[in-house]
Amino acid sequence: MSECVRVRFTRSGISLEKVFDYSEYWEVTRGLYAPFDCTATMKSGNADVYENEIPGGQYTNLHFQAHSMGLGHKFKEVKKAYVEANRLLGDLIKVTPSSKIVGDLAQFMVQNSLSRAEVEDRADELSFPLSVVEFLQGHIGIPHGGFPEPFRSKVLKSLPRVEGRPGASLPPMDFQKLEAELRTAHGTTVTAEDVMSAAMYPKVFQEFKEFTANFGPVHCLNTRLFLEGPKIAEEFEVELERGKTLHIKALALGDLNKAGQREVFFELNGQLRSVLVKDTQAMKEMHFHPKALKDVRGQVGAPMPGKVVEVKVKQGQQVEKGQPLCVLSAMKMETVVNSPLTGTVAKVYVTADSSLEGDDLILEISE
Repeated sequence: MSECVRVRFTRSGISLEKVFDYSEYWEVTRGLYAPFDCTATMKSGNADVYENEIPGGQYTNLHFQAHSMGLGHKFKEVKKAYVEANRLLGDLIKVTPSSKIVGDLAQFMVQNSLSRAEVEDRADELSFPLSVVEFLQGHIGIPHGGFPEPFRSKVLKSLPRVEGRPGASLPPMDFQKLEAELRTAHGTTVTAEDVMSAAMYPKVFQEFKEFTANFGPVHCLNTRLFLEGPKIAEEFEVELERGKTLHIKALALGDLNKAGQREVFFELNGQLRSVLVKDTQAMKEMHFHPKALKDVRGQVGAPMPGKVVEVKVKQGQQVEKGQPLCVLSAMKMETVVNSPLTGTVAKVYVTADSSLEGDDLILEISE
């Protein structure tokens, strides 16, 4: 049998020895990306896929997303909620991005301890993930069998709807204008790939440019250093460009200060240096924020952990029931938090970039 395989590779023009090299490469690669592996819950084939219908590619993403949002210990509940979320949305054909929409709704249900019946009954007052709202608006088209009613109408209320194929009503893309705008915002080093990325994923591209502006050319780091950081006393090299190489040695970490930062000591080309770095894990542990009381109707809490992207109201402002109050973002999932009642904003407890845990108090509304 092995001889037969070798003959087939020879006829294809591919050297079997080269294939061995690829095998070794992927063994090392998987080790580097082990922190993102889903083997904590899936060490073998999984029979419950026949019930929850989670696509294989999404399973790993959903698992990692759930852990990042503090739902890792409830992943079995997330998978069960996936079934109910799918039924709520009309039993979708689950491919990208429809499968992610179902996953977003499932995690929202588990985070807020909501059953399918409760979601249906309270659909007009809940703050659903933005992906769910945009799906019901028709942003990715009309699903096979149509939209679920009256669920759709209760969620959307007076929001606009896209009828028919979304692409048919989109204005044509002016790539030259977009490129000019990118050059104005980011300088002349704008590539064709940058233009295409900004056209397809404008928000992700902007976040990427902000990240590289803050942290520099991180693509020069190898995979392990980028994902894990260097170990103490480890020496490594970073080649910024041909003939320009930095020699770095990690020395020590300082104590945590009140701002959640640590001083990192290192050698750069033989010279002692230090820099203050945010300890994001420690900042999560230091997190203190008042919680919304569920029996107080005017207290609006975060429906899930995340960062505040935008606050849409201010203290003293009149708001209507269902009016957007703020936007939260976590792990590629945005949620628009809507007002549960009509009244006046008494106090706002968050600002843009605030990091929140589930049920953290966002604002108070007085009737």
